[in-house]
Amino acid sequence: MTRVAAVDCGTNSIRLLVADADPVAGTLVDLDRRMTIVRLGQGVDRTGRLAPEALERTFAACREYAAVIRELGAERVRFVATSASRDAENRDDFVRGVLDILGVEPEVITGGQEAEFSFTGATRELEGTDEYLVVDIGGGSTEFVVGTEHVEAARSVDIGCVRLTERHVRTDPPGEAEAAAVRADVRAAIALAEETVPLRDARTLVGLAGSVTTVAAIALGLEEYDSAAIHRSRIPYERVVEVAEALRSMTHDERAAIPVIHPGRVDVIIAGALVLQEIMAHVGAKEVVVSEHDILDGIAHYAASEAR
Repeated sequence: MTRVAAVDCGTNSIRLLVADADPVAGTLVDLDRRMTIVRLGQGVDRTGRLAPEALERTFAACREYAAVIRELGAERVRFVATSASRDAENRDDFVRGVLDILGVEPEVITGGQEAEFSFTGATRELEGTDEYLVVDIGGGSTEFVVGTEHVEAARSVDIGCVRLTERHVRTDPPGEAEAAAVRADVRAAIALAEETVPLRDARTLVGLAGSVTTVAAIALGLEEYDSAAIHRSRIPYERVVEVAEALRSMTHDERAAIPVIHPGRVDVIIAGALVLQEIMAHVGAKEVVVSEHDILDGIAHYAASEAR
């Protein structure tokens, strides 16, 4: 067993997993898993730069994570950064800050690498050999990945709950025109992804990340967020539509009163739910299999295999 620490820094959140990994058996035993909403991608779609206050929120979380990693004695640390830091002109400021705090240089990975990690994390434990379509709805981008045991085709497109909210949503709750603009961007991005990824060929749709798990928690009627209940749940398309429409009719305060919605997702969950709904409608998915295991688990698997 190898003790590894994986950090996934996205547009909306930064997450840590410290686990004992068996690279031969392909198993992970969690020791610590946590998430902090830092909104690193604040304004990046508009300005092309990481905001100073967003960087400081992210560095504060990194300092907390560094203490956990030291305490648990991880042998290998891998830090992966995704959409927001790919897009930013001043990403070197981000890289230097993380290196100073954690002692490792963040890997600002490509969309293709992000897809590989997400697919590995999501499907490693699933039973059977179905062809999967794994959809990772992030804050700045969404990854579409098709494969069985390995990735066969993948595409990252610039639709995410933060990016779409900042781009189109001006009223609370969003009006019909704003929702239509979000949907139009999603449909255009799906068409772009389908140029290289056979989205309709897969038998099983697997949904990842906070927008999907939050929609699932609401669809399941949970009174508090319960990872065990959400993981591997199957949410019918009709229920996703109901949840998306309900969220779209609510004010910020009404959404904030739903206990399973993290405070950092209250303002972006409508866009995230619309992304999931549009994807399911396009591929004709009757249900989505929800996974709590995603890019973070994939990073940990790869860190363990590289440590051998």
